[in-house]
Amino acid sequence: MIREQVYEEAVRAAEEPVGIFPFPAPTGAGKTIAAGGFAVEHAARHGLRRVIVAVPYTSITEQNAAVYRKLFGDANVLEHHSGVNLADVPPALRWQRLAAENWDAPVVVTTTVRLFESLFSRKPSAMRKVHRLAGAVIVLDEVQSLPDPMLPPILSALRDLTERFGTSVLLASATQPEFFSMDVFKDLHARQVISKPKPLYRSLERVRYRWWCDPKPTLKDVAERIRDEPSVLAVVNTTKDAAALHQCLEEIADAPVLHLSTRMAGGHRRDALEDIRARLAEGLRVAVVSTQLVEAGVDLDFPVVFRAYAAAEAMQQAAGRCNRNGRLERGTVVVFDPADGSVAGARRVYGAALDATRAFFGPGLASPDDLDALRAYYRTRYAVKNIEGDGPGIEIQKDRAAFDFPAVAARFKLIDESTVPVLVPYGDDAEREQLRKLLATPGSAEPWVFRKIQPYLATLPRRLAREAVGAGLAAPLLGDLVEWHGEYHAFRGIEFADPSGEDFVW
Repeated sequence: MIREQVYEEAVRAAEEPVGIFPFPAPTGAGKTIAAGGFAVEHAARHGLRRVIVAVPYTSITEQNAAVYRKLFGDANVLEHHSGVNLADVPPALRWQRLAAENWDAPVVVTTTVRLFESLFSRKPSAMRKVHRLAGAVIVLDEVQSLPDPMLPPILSALRDLTERFGTSVLLASATQPEFFSMDVFKDLHARQVISKPKPLYRSLERVRYRWWCDPKPTLKDVAERIRDEPSVLAVVNTTKDAAALHQCLEEIADAPVLHLSTRMAGGHRRDALEDIRARLAEGLRVAVVSTQLVEAGVDLDFPVVFRAYAAAEAMQQAAGRCNRNGRLERGTVVVFDPADGSVAGARRVYGAALDATRAFFGPGLASPDDLDALRAYYRTRYAVKNIEGDGPGIEIQKDRAAFDFPAVAARFKLIDESTVPVLVPYGDDAEREQLRKLLATPGSAEPWVFRKIQPYLATLPRRLAREAVGAGLAAPLLGDLVEWHGEYHAFRGIEFADPSGEDFVW
């Protein structure tokens, strides 16, 4: 009933003129289908040409694309996300870049990286798609994942698309940021999709929060506590913490312990998710340790979730994997502050957002589901970071005003950690080897090869990949793609400790 009401309200909002539409929708509200319903109805009413859905992670791209294929038909949905960068391949092979999809489809499901690459890059391969953004409906799912430093140019570009090119933008999130409190949006009319979000959030409250912060537990303490849960998800802030917690739990658990991170091949992650969903559906015991890639929109439903202390929106997103389908009166979310967790890694990804979070959320304070506290948190966070007064986003705005597009392209980075694809020994050995040979043979790597090889690719930070090549654990294959020759763990994927001791997020 609630999902039907949300859908009907979204479709009614589609009658509004072209503009920017905040769409706050808590977990369980049917946001993906409601956003699709809004988008196609809005496009039909206002003569817009296509729907472009952008999400932060490849795993959600695949999940949402599957939903929209069922709704709109396979032939109408183009799925386009991460791939191999061919910028550095020999000149004889550069024709391959020209064959990349240019988003000529009624519904395009892509990543936010691909979307904003088109807006801020100066490379022909990226800019070839930019004209598709005019006269479109852009659905930005999990919009809370946009990085704060890049908000000034991102929001400015979205406003330009709306006011000058007839594009509508839907800002969808269970953790709706306060974009309209910022100067770049301040005088802009927000066309609300949900007229009264507070009652909606109250009606869909499905978890209770428990705080485990004083004294701080070790990861081993957390593993021992998790061991006793029939089905549990634990989310931590970095790959190092995920591997450490998984190892601790694996040693003591008497049930399967699964893992999710981008150190695993795309096919490996999909297989793990299928295994997790099957075990949950059958009521079997299962424990999962993951980095934050599991949070934003991944369709999992655990009775208990453990979450390392993080920014407020990350904790709320993790809670969205708890009692997701409302089978319990209340699920339990345990927020722990690990004594031996990667402080530097968490600080690198969340920055001042952690300090703002501690001011509003925790023992004796608000829960991350409190909408008033969330609004105050976002405003405080933006002010503390001074993102509209200083930083890379402001420099990009100056470069845009000066029409210095090479500088804009050089400065704009949606993801701080520059990663490279890594071909790993997982999945169908015969098919993987055939694809590898096609990639390695001049003139043989047609565009379908790059699409077909996606399930065999994990990722590593670029610097770490260079270290691995130098250590003989990987070898360059084509462009920025490398082939992994080191250890590949059956659950955790690539096992390679950074020699500098630095930790990474995904």
